[in-house]
Amino acid sequence: MDRIAIVGGAPLNGSIPISGAKNSAIKLMAASLLTDQPLRLTNMPRLADTRFLARLLRRLGTEVTEIDGPEGPETLLHTPEIVSAFASYDLVRQMRASFNVLGPLIARSGHAKVSLPGGCAIGGRPVDLHLKALEALGAHIDLNEGYVYAQAPRGLTGAKIEFPFVSVGATEHTLLAAVLAQGETVILNAAREPEIVDVIECLIRMGAKIEGAGTSTLHIQGVDRLDGATHPVVPDRIEAGTYAVAAAMTGGKVTLTGCRPEHMGALLSKLEEAGVTVRRAEASVEIERQGERLRAVDLVTDPYPGFATDLQAQFMALMTLASGESVIRETVFENRFMHVSELARLGADISVHGGEARVKGVETLRGAPVMATDLRASVGLVIAGLAARGETVVHRVYHLDRGFERLEEKLSNCGADIRRLKGEEDAA
Repeated sequence: MDRIAIVGGAPLNGSIPISGAKNSAIKLMAASLLTDQPLRLTNMPRLADTRFLARLLRRLGTEVTEIDGPEGPETLLHTPEIVSAFASYDLVRQMRASFNVLGPLIARSGHAKVSLPGGCAIGGRPVDLHLKALEALGAHIDLNEGYVYAQAPRGLTGAKIEFPFVSVGATEHTLLAAVLAQGETVILNAAREPEIVDVIECLIRMGAKIEGAGTSTLHIQGVDRLDGATHPVVPDRIEAGTYAVAAAMTGGKVTLTGCRPEHMGALLSKLEEAGVTVRRAEASVEIERQGERLRAVDLVTDPYPGFATDLQAQFMALMTLASGESVIRETVFENRFMHVSELARLGADISVHGGEARVKGVETLRGAPVMATDLRASVGLVIAGLAARGETVVHRVYHLDRGFERLEEKLSNCGADIRRLKGEEDAA
């Protein structure tokens, strides 16, 4: 397995271009199943997760072509017909979000057999809300031997669906099914993340009728068919936030280009509270810290527009060097403190009690071998390694490849001493 070696201590200075959002791109790719016309996605990230989903979509009948367009990477997806409505465990288990092909398959072909995605390192993340929403739309659902068997031979029908709690995955999945349902669907307590707004904007370009994007109530008027479209993937606010934290932790001055500062409000406010200088522009953010020690800041993760759970590990790494004690509460996912023990290997002082972590800032971190447990935890360890004295080696970096494009290159261009070590067996 590959590893990443980092010699810490160098400030970051320069600019980092932000890629398209992984959490949007994979749902947009699934939307290509809803039409027999081509869907062109621009500003596409090139990630392990997008490759996994492309492999599954090809099995279902989608032609997937990657293009180097005039303004960056593009992906052209074309599904003239659904040649198979079967998504096997071997494919779905590689990426949980691939379960979201279920709704489009039912909506377009009237039936599907899709593997349940199983558990996840950061918690169970059950799909019961997804299945209940599809049942409300008229699909007949059977569960057998780890597979979902779904049928709606006469098509789906609009319904009123109220989620008991905010779920990004269930909101997106319901949207992807309801756009071809007969009549109106109303989703109450819908998630409001920018990635959901991005999916809605793409579906509207394809001919869907959706109102309420960015609010907790969505109205979808079903249409008979969708057309092709060209759609730019929204910039990745989690990638941008990650590099913002890295710049704050190491010191220096970094400009994040091609991002949406308005999508990063909760994080940028916390960075300012910690003593970091933040300068916002229309499509960029400048992060600067020149020598001053960070101040401890408390935070609670919450659905958007609150502080993103996908930035919690990164911010915890930042707080390990702050003056004072910070309290971090995780309210979205259980088991999302598995990076704590690895940060401790670098010298961090963190105690965990249930869903709360107390971080007492230390003067310095020291490099050590550490092991990534999930995507966001792994990049949190990279950030800590950038600020630690000596060498840090992060093992199991295949997690990183799922969500960060050209990470070593982007950091190296800003002065980081970071390199990928190929091939040796992971023994952290």
